[in-house]
Amino acid sequence: MNIPNDLYYTENHEWISIDGKEAVVGITEHAQEELGDIVFVELPSVEEELDQFEEFGVIESVKAVSDVFMPVSGIIVEVNEDLMDEPEKINEDPFGSGWLIKVEFKDKGELDELMDSTEYEAFLEEE
Repeated sequence: MNIPNDLYYTENHEWISIDGKEAVVGITEHAQEELGDIVFVELPSVEEELDQFEEFGVIESVKAVSDVFMPVSGIIVEVNEDLMDEPEKINEDPFGSGWLIKVEFKDKGELDELMDSTEYEAFLEEE
């Protein structure tokens, strides 16, 4: 399973990539495999402000409907509009073209509440 070591992870299987004050958020390879074929994505509005671990969207697959949660507090600066017509991109490339949102985050200290790749891998083994 692909668990990039330059990302942070949540217990709800979201990943976050940090670039300065901006972050990209998506779901992990594990999450998309568990969901199966993704058929619909609901994402927040640009400029919406959300707190860490607050629900920001919904992913629907042929097997289940799953909420997705903010890894960090921040303001939505971009959503992946391509997913509206092609939600399967999440299955095809969860760490690339299947990203969900971009966030301008407030508090880098919140990253301490997330897992690195080693911790996330251990977390998956315990599930």
